[in-house]
Amino acid sequence: MKHSYLTLIILILLGTFSSKAQQDPQYTQYMYNTQVVNPAYAGNREALSFGLLYRTQWVNFGDGAPNTGTFTVNSPIASNMGLGLSVVNDRIGPAVETNFNIDYSYSINTSETGKVSFGLKAGLDILDVDFSKLNIYDSNDPYFQENNIDNKLQPQIGAGVYYNTEKFYVGLSVPNFLSTKHFDTGSIENTQVETTAAERMHYFLIAGYVFDLSDKLKFKPATLFKMVSGSPLQADVSANFLLYDKVTLGAAYRWSAAMSGLVGFQATDNIFIGFAYDYQTTDIEAYSDGSYEVMLRFELFNRPERVLTPRFF
Repeated sequence: MKHSYLTLIILILLGTFSSKAQQDPQYTQYMYNTQVVNPAYAGNREALSFGLLYRTQWVNFGDGAPNTGTFTVNSPIASNMGLGLSVVNDRIGPAVETNFNIDYSYSINTSETGKVSFGLKAGLDILDVDFSKLNIYDSNDPYFQENNIDNKLQPQIGAGVYYNTEKFYVGLSVPNFLSTKHFDTGSIENTQVETTAAERMHYFLIAGYVFDLSDKLKFKPATLFKMVSGSPLQADVSANFLLYDKVTLGAAYRWSAAMSGLVGFQATDNIFIGFAYDYQTTDIEAYSDGSYEVMLRFELFNRPERVLTPRFF
């Protein structure tokens, strides 16, 4: 039964019919993974910053459940420019998709504490699909007579804008402007169905504000909205507390999808570790044990005062 449900959901997410659009990976700790969706963030932390994130979704749901890994590195390269690399590896069912992007940003100071950054993202997407991994009821079903996809390359070009002060940030981005189709249209004879998996433009809006409740306690509400044609609007809202500039505790809600708990530790001046757990609010939770994320950020500062006043975003 689990395999049947998993196969059904995989087909939906892969966009078997042209009316569906593939969704980019989702993250509960999106506030620590900004560069992946918005290149304007590159260099914003004023340090050589490395980030690793791993997400395993729908644990114990069955073989082929989604899991995602990301790697980012970025650094300021001048007083008003940043440069970085972002890598995303996303696996679901028979599909493995990896993209490599160079991220560039240019910033303009708007006040003593505020600046607006403009970013560009460019790279390659690599897709592999092994149809033999699907648990197909009828092996002669014409929908699944496609040949496997091996190392299919697609270019990626994206852009973003990001504004921040010491307390506030907001960003708008499109990680990839190029719409691509992974499968041939009308490849099945005598059918009226177009077997295409189309990647369409995703729009991301992020925002957050830091309130100083006391010398030892900060509060940051944050939100992320993701929109893509053919899929419902995704809305994430989170509330995080930073205690003694060391420990982060928070909760999040993904509209009509999940409730989450978050915890983070500033282990040293240079190392931050984060963990998140999602409890699905959909029927999927009856067949899984939730979703988990773990992330690591390591930074090398060129300004000692940045260590004394750690950023909450």
